[in-house]
Amino acid sequence: MLPFVASSSRSEISHLSSVPSSLLPAFGTNFGEGLWQTFLVALVVYSAWASPFELAFRELSIGPLVPVDLIVDGFFAIDIVLTFFVAYLDNSTYLLVDDHKKIAIRWEHFITIYQILTSKRRGPEVFGFLNMLRLWRLRHVSEFFSRLEKDIRISYTTTRFCKLICVTLFAVHFAGCMYFWLAFHHKTPENTWLGHKELPDFKHRSVWLCYIYSMYWSITTLTTVGYGDLYAVNTVEKVYSSLYMLFNIGLTAYIIGNMTNLAVHNTVRTFAMRDAFNRVLRYANKSRLPKRLKEQMLAHKELKLKTEVLQQEEVLGDLPKAIRSSIAQHLFSNVVEKAYLFKGVSDEYITQLVSDMKAEYYPPKVDIILQNETPIYFYILVYGSLDLFIHKNGTEQLLFKLEPGGMAGEIGGMFNIPQPFTVRTRRLSQVIRINQHQFKQIVQPFNNYGKKIINNFVKYLRDQRGSVLEEIPYLADLLGDLYLEHTTQNGDSHDDGPCKEGRTRNSNLQSSSAPTRVIIHGHHPNEKEMRKGEMKKLILLPSSIEDLLRIAEKKFGKRGSKILMEDGSEVQEINVLRDHDELYIF
Repeated sequence: MLPFVASSSRSEISHLSSVPSSLLPAFGTNFGEGLWQTFLVALVVYSAWASPFELAFRELSIGPLVPVDLIVDGFFAIDIVLTFFVAYLDNSTYLLVDDHKKIAIRWEHFITIYQILTSKRRGPEVFGFLNMLRLWRLRHVSEFFSRLEKDIRISYTTTRFCKLICVTLFAVHFAGCMYFWLAFHHKTPENTWLGHKELPDFKHRSVWLCYIYSMYWSITTLTTVGYGDLYAVNTVEKVYSSLYMLFNIGLTAYIIGNMTNLAVHNTVRTFAMRDAFNRVLRYANKSRLPKRLKEQMLAHKELKLKTEVLQQEEVLGDLPKAIRSSIAQHLFSNVVEKAYLFKGVSDEYITQLVSDMKAEYYPPKVDIILQNETPIYFYILVYGSLDLFIHKNGTEQLLFKLEPGGMAGEIGGMFNIPQPFTVRTRRLSQVIRINQHQFKQIVQPFNNYGKKIINNFVKYLRDQRGSVLEEIPYLADLLGDLYLEHTTQNGDSHDDGPCKEGRTRNSNLQSSSAPTRVIIHGHHPNEKEMRKGEMKKLILLPSSIEDLLRIAEKKFGKRGSKILMEDGSEVQEINVLRDHDELYIF
């Protein structure tokens, strides 16, 4: 029964009818209606049992069950009165019908009205068959189980199991009652399945004894046991038994198929995991990979399968971008704000940065970043512990350990140089991955915050990682160039304080994804043979010729006026220079 009154306009009802029924609660759209519908389902179960039983055993239908039938039919009469004021869903048009006349002529209403008004207690046999029309109410049970199956609060396996039991019990009950009805109405009781051997006078025996015999025959036939003590004797019984056994083939297949599906559903993840492991092992063995790498592959695959519930890529992939962004902000904003690189940055920038972030999980002793690989991502550690190594002379030298809140891979990403370290998990770890290119694109509109990020980056390297400067070639020069570019851009090359350093220009973030690096010399190209011992400098290319001359003055201690290429051609425009060009400034 749907909660839309008949007085509602047809346009409104047509619109509301488009709401999927799977979104409705299992027990109704509201608490009161849910209780009423559940109560009606209990009455339907009684009707499903009583209809074939009263047809086969007429003594009870005109005796003890009469008051119960009247009470049950009375409740269905109340339901009919209520439905006269409630629209119903047309199965052909999928629209809610709110016309009182169409509601009144629904033919199932007359079934219950017949039950109340017709004296079926002493009438002819035809009224017994009309009584079977009450089985139409079983649709309420089917709808009830459908709602239970869609309700995530209730176990799907338990619901399906209960449904299979109900279907089986009803089939056994209905078949047994109809089989007894055939024997009871046969002209010669001795020539029936029940009167042939077991109960020759069954018409005068207890109703419940006959019912037990009927259920016994129905169950042994359904389960294909067939002991041979009860069997069809006359032609009509043989035809009925044949049809029942054919029906049992389909019912048995339905039950076995559903039970198999439920069992497989609980083991499919285990099977998928074993199959994935076998594929990894076959590939590793075929490629002759070392044992350590094979173990890393297996550990990563196992962790990925176990964390699928947390990742939910399929769920998130189907959601609109706004919802995915809101989820990412809820999960990652606090973590990103605490990272040293983004301290003092606005919430607006953080919101854009985390909108497409994803969490990744790594098992112990697995490499996240390899030394000298191309920088694509850098990471923020959420949980766990990371080790940073550098490879020297064929051995691994541990530099330091990274704790939650730390960052890894940002040096290669910020300077666009090969990753200087290998980053390896010490134990099970969760990290947030940030795309380097996307990071630089987002920072472009936020010039002030870009300067803040550079300031945080330079300050952290100098204050916290003094030993790191010694391990990365040209890193000290690169940091100095960042500071010098900022001071020259702001017109003051004499203030070396930390505040000035904090305003370092973020040209490498705002230009391209790959900043240009050049090598400068402090002499004429013809004098290179005489000055072989002079140290050359690798710098980031500034935005103007004047800035380049100021950087050279800072490096070599003398002011130059010309910039030449190695072939002697003079450089007059800064944008003609390319990565790793050698410049001679004198």
